[in-house]
Amino acid sequence: MLELGGNIQLSGFSNIEPSKMIVIKKMVGNHVKKLDFTQIKVNLLKLTLKNIHSEKLFEIHGYLETNGKIYQSDATDHNLFFGLNKVLTGITPKTKE
Repeated sequence: MLELGGNIQLSGFSNIEPSKMIVIKKMVGNHVKKLDFTQIKVNLLKLTLKNIHSEKLFEIHGYLETNGKIYQSDATDHNLFFGLNKVLTGITPKTKE
């Protein structure tokens, strides 16, 4: 498991190419900044990646703990970045209740 900033955990991302990890870290970091900008305190953001059929399909699960509430989102996609974006945007609207 990889930890970013203490409150972000990435699980299952250890086999991802370093160049792709840079983009993933930027996407996740920008998402957390966006939540902080809207005064939503992120206590824990956990992303879990599972490869299906030898890396041809990516399954990503997102877990967000903020302001005493828990939100979850998941996506399955052939493109890792599109799947990650679906999970992150799936969590975002739920926090604006």
